[in-house]
Amino acid sequence: MQIKLSDHFTYKKLLRFTLPSVMMMIFTSIYGVVDGFFISNYVGTIPFAAVNLIMPFLMLLATVGFMFGTGGSALVAMLLGRGEKERANGIFSFLVYVLAAVGIIFTVLGFVFLPEVSRMLGASEEMLPYCVMYGRIVLFSLTLFMLQISFQDYLVVAERPKLGFYTTLAAGCTNMLLDAFLVGYLSMGVTGAALATCISETVGGLIPLVYFVMPNGGTLRLGKPYAAFKPLLRAASNGVSEFVSSVSMSFVSILYNFQLIAIAGENGVAAYGIIMYVDFLFMALFIGYSMGISPVISYHYGAKNHMEVRSVLRKSLFVIGASGVIITVLAETLAYPMAIIFVSYDIDLLELTAHGFRLYSFAFLLCGFNIFGSAFFTALNNGMTSAVVACGRTLLCESSAVLFLPMLLGSDGIWLAIVLAEIMALALTGYFFMKNRARYGYAWWE
Repeated sequence: MQIKLSDHFTYKKLLRFTLPSVMMMIFTSIYGVVDGFFISNYVGTIPFAAVNLIMPFLMLLATVGFMFGTGGSALVAMLLGRGEKERANGIFSFLVYVLAAVGIIFTVLGFVFLPEVSRMLGASEEMLPYCVMYGRIVLFSLTLFMLQISFQDYLVVAERPKLGFYTTLAAGCTNMLLDAFLVGYLSMGVTGAALATCISETVGGLIPLVYFVMPNGGTLRLGKPYAAFKPLLRAASNGVSEFVSSVSMSFVSILYNFQLIAIAGENGVAAYGIIMYVDFLFMALFIGYSMGISPVISYHYGAKNHMEVRSVLRKSLFVIGASGVIITVLAETLAYPMAIIFVSYDIDLLELTAHGFRLYSFAFLLCGFNIFGSAFFTALNNGMTSAVVACGRTLLCESSAVLFLPMLLGSDGIWLAIVLAEIMALALTGYFFMKNRARYGYAWWE
């Protein structure tokens, strides 16, 4: 039977409902790994480093999709919980149209200023052509990619999380097959990898767009917008935590690259790129779970069902804690085999990557709580607290750690920076959980 947002969630039902979102994020990370595999093994270290250098900027542009998706879906789910279906659909439509317009503007600006941005990020003259070529091709699918990111949250609100997974599956298979054909078979290099990404993002954006445009018999459908500044501001302010978090992550990635170029050269940037691919693979469970459960929390908060919010919180903390232990053990065990997938041809880069990832992996014990904490407050439509948690975790804790820890520990300080950052962020997350327990009535021990 289809699980409804209004249901009572046991552990079994909670895991069943969030599984499509988790699988979606895992599969997204897998085809990201495949993308990196083909560039690294079939094109070379310098092009691979160039792609990883420009990627934070491309993701920075796409962050508005996270903002409108998480913030808008929390608002829409809360309205559905109150029984305001027509208004919820109007606001949903308006937010999607605004996001599409923003995507087009970003595409034009990004295309024009990409060479200057690449130089600002530290691209050498040898890396610059690869940065510009890859970035400009991928920018053509930016608007649909932003919509795809946003639709993943709205599909959960529409009680169609499986469609989100199938969409990601289709986009991912498209990307992997085209990588194999364009990069592996036709030897089109960075151009082929960029085309594969561009086409796959187009597929990922069009499938849910068609679903929401056509009569679907579901909760949400694109139609006449409820054009008002207040819900736009509400959605943006509520989703600002995901926006700030994504912006901060891009900024932190840039800091990592600057530090690594100074300490370890282009090999350091390549190693960090590999670690990020694998990092996203393991963190996909936490991100997907938080994405899948957030509309449930928003719905029951809107319906003033505080007991269910409390129950979901208690179960979620247990699931995340147990998952953190399992993922850390797997990451430590698979550090060397995962590195071999990318750089078996370069023993020095292989050793650097495996060593760095073993240190980096201890962060998985704690990061799930911080990721969920930010998503939890977004679901409660408390965007400010969510933003402080997300921004504190990345922009404050991680950036300060990556700047100063290498002064004490050298290159190991770069890899351990994330661990120190997650420890500091957990203290911040715990503080806000305790501070707001009376306001929202979710004290998990009651």
